[in-house]
Amino acid sequence: METIKLKQKKDTRMVAHRGLSGIERENSLSAFVAAGNRDYFGMECDVHVTKDGKYLIFHDDTTGRICEKDFRIEETDFEELSHLRLLASGKEGVYDRAHLIPTLKEYLEVCARYQKVAVIELKNAMQEKNIAEIIEICKAEYDLAKIIFISFSYENMVTVRKLLPQQKLQYLVDFYTDDLIGKLKKYNFDLDINYRSLTAENVKLLHENGVEINCWTCNSAESAAALIEWGVDYITTEILQ
Repeated sequence: METIKLKQKKDTRMVAHRGLSGIERENSLSAFVAAGNRDYFGMECDVHVTKDGKYLIFHDDTTGRICEKDFRIEETDFEELSHLRLLASGKEGVYDRAHLIPTLKEYLEVCARYQKVAVIELKNAMQEKNIAEIIEICKAEYDLAKIIFISFSYENMVTVRKLLPQQKLQYLVDFYTDDLIGKLKKYNFDLDINYRSLTAENVKLLHENGVEINCWTCNSAESAAALIEWGVDYITTEILQ
């Protein structure tokens, strides 16, 4: 299996969603390495806080969808979660001994090795101390200038802005609303939005207000062509390249 190549990307930068998850198991080190070996601008991941205050890369709140056992991450210690095997890519019911849930540090090591921008989603509402610790791990392992923090939690984004006044941040939303530009400009946030909520008109308006636009998760070459024509800054995708 290979990526779907886009004929024309212009200035739009491509971000691999949970790594190259259209080919490898999502949020696995294999998915991040696969993205690293291609010309993606960046690779997105999801960070959860474990019960004992460690940081793992996983999308869901619970592990059962793609792991051999089902635990709620925020209610489980790192040690127990760190031994869970992930489903093998493309195989139903087969758990791969080579794939465990990565840590934030391991993800950043791959980003640094391939010099890709790290797009880090802060999952769920987090305490300031946890966000501060995530930032310190990022500083220790990589260059903050090559990191974009994103979150559906507006409060998470406000906390990151407080701790990192110059950091590139993208507020995650599902829908475009009339109050969105005001919320973004208040804290100098850029936007990461469901691509289906974008139109040529709101892309133009966002750009006129100095907002960069990332959009998720577009796997259609036809839809991507329209987004590129409108001038979106980033497309987050599982399979397009």
